[in-house]
Amino acid sequence: MTIPNMITVLRVILVPIFVIYMINGRALASLVIFIIASVSDALDGFIARIFQQKSNLGAHLDPLADKILLTTAYITLAIYKMIPAWLAVLIISRDVIILLGVLVFYLTHYPVTIHPSILSKATTCVQLATVLIVLSTGYIDIQFLNPYTFWLAGLLTIASGLQYIRIGLIILSKGMNGDFA
Repeated sequence: MTIPNMITVLRVILVPIFVIYMINGRALASLVIFIIASVSDALDGFIARIFQQKSNLGAHLDPLADKILLTTAYITLAIYKMIPAWLAVLIISRDVIILLGVLVFYLTHYPVTIHPSILSKATTCVQLATVLIVLSTGYIDIQFLNPYTFWLAGLLTIASGLQYIRIGLIILSKGMNGDFA
């Protein structure tokens, strides 16, 4: 177990803590936990690259931890009507489509290496930033940003989802191994 993988596991552990604070109306604590989880996302990748601690486990665990964090945050924020329901549905749908694509490759015995694209990384960053902005509106007067971040997160989510679908279909239509980027 590498240090980046331990940081990724910490991010997963923070998810229920974030939700518990949200349920208990502890908005500042929720914000702090989400900030720590968001920073850990960048930190684990940075440490893995700088200290040559990339691992096969980390390549699978990191995006899964991101999906758990973001899915949970968007469901929670949609329930509390802090974000529009359409955005939560869109983000969750994209992640389900990606996971189903990975499952199809696994079930059809296509060994595919998972590499997040730049668009996918940008999408994750904007999704994280959107949650941070929404959670921060009670402390900083930035609520005017919400509609812009909602639409930007939505558009990037759609673009990234379509990119993954396109790549998956290309790989399956060629009937050969490839990278799922």
